[in-house]
Amino acid sequence: MYRHSLHKRVAIAFAMCVAVLSIAWGFAFFAAIRLSEDRVLTQQLQVASDNYPAITTNLKAYDKVDNLPQSLQTWAQTNPAVGLYEFDSEELHVAVIDTGNEQSHGFVVFDVAQIEASSSEDWWLLFIISSLVGTLGLLGFGLGIFVMRRALAPVTQLAKAVADIDPEQLSNEDYKRIDANRYTNDEVGMLASTIEQAFERVSAFIARERYFTDSASHELRTPVTVITGALELLEQSQLTPADMKVIDRVRRATYDMNKMIEMFLCLARETDDGLYDEQFLVMPLVRKAVEQQRYLLNGKLVGVELDELANPIIYGHAQAFSIAVNNLVRNAFEHTLAGQVPIAILIKEHELLITNQFSGGDAQHTATETASHGYGLGLGIVQRLCERNGWSFSLHADTAHVVARLSW
Repeated sequence: MYRHSLHKRVAIAFAMCVAVLSIAWGFAFFAAIRLSEDRVLTQQLQVASDNYPAITTNLKAYDKVDNLPQSLQTWAQTNPAVGLYEFDSEELHVAVIDTGNEQSHGFVVFDVAQIEASSSEDWWLLFIISSLVGTLGLLGFGLGIFVMRRALAPVTQLAKAVADIDPEQLSNEDYKRIDANRYTNDEVGMLASTIEQAFERVSAFIARERYFTDSASHELRTPVTVITGALELLEQSQLTPADMKVIDRVRRATYDMNKMIEMFLCLARETDDGLYDEQFLVMPLVRKAVEQQRYLLNGKLVGVELDELANPIIYGHAQAFSIAVNNLVRNAFEHTLAGQVPIAILIKEHELLITNQFSGGDAQHTATETASHGYGLGLGIVQRLCERNGWSFSLHADTAHVVARLSW
């Protein structure tokens, strides 16, 4: 358990990381300064010991310009201001001192030629310092990752627990992994509690959905079966031609109803049972839809032009394709007025086009209205059928025509 909230733990972790790095850098710079001091003093002592018993010093004072080293006399004649100067080429450091005489200044010259490190030593020092800086950088990077991981460990644990859960098959172990009581009362605990409640709602919804589809499957199919049995009994009796037409209509409607029930139940369960991998021909289903809906053109004197530019074979749910095509064909037949140009149905390699004519009115509005309410299937259902199978559906209307396009 953690005593602090997530944002406090992150802030504390960041502060600790910065503090540790600051202390490390401070010790490193302090060590570099002390090393430089010791090195200068050691070199100075070495120079003095080399000249023993005559003790010499690298510091010399001059009160006249003529007494300065030859390399500095030209510079000193320019009457430089009081201050410190460095001459790299001569390896000299010069201090100009105010002696109270406006005509001349005093000079203190420090010869560092014998105590400065050689170029090879400078490169070694640079290498050592660079290595130290790089090591501290890597240490800080690793420390930052370690501290942040420790601070965010509850979030990572919760994310892994959620990633391994299947919402449709929640077990007791899954509930234990996302139990909000395992986390403290902070942001992570609130998130765990919310996820736990969401999974509970999903589980309850799935249970209700399964119960509904199982019940609906039985309750919806029962009346369809009763109607089918009654029609078979009626066909065995003596019927007039008019009665037979009525029975045919009832049989056709019952057949369509049974197929739609199967499709709706399949969509409600969100499962395919392998039906979405079927391979089927487009042309037979289109011809069947035209024949099933042709009675809607009785008395209208409107023909149907069915052009087969290709004979495509596609993958998907054959019944879903049949219902979508039946809906589009029925809309076209139902809302085409008498005496208009033939309804054009065009089958291409990758799309199906159904074109019918409107006379007067707002074609776009009329097309949308009829497609939304025709045959009990609106554009939303057709669109969903297409999405589940990887197809696409669109409806285009101009001033006189409506074109339904089903692509795969």
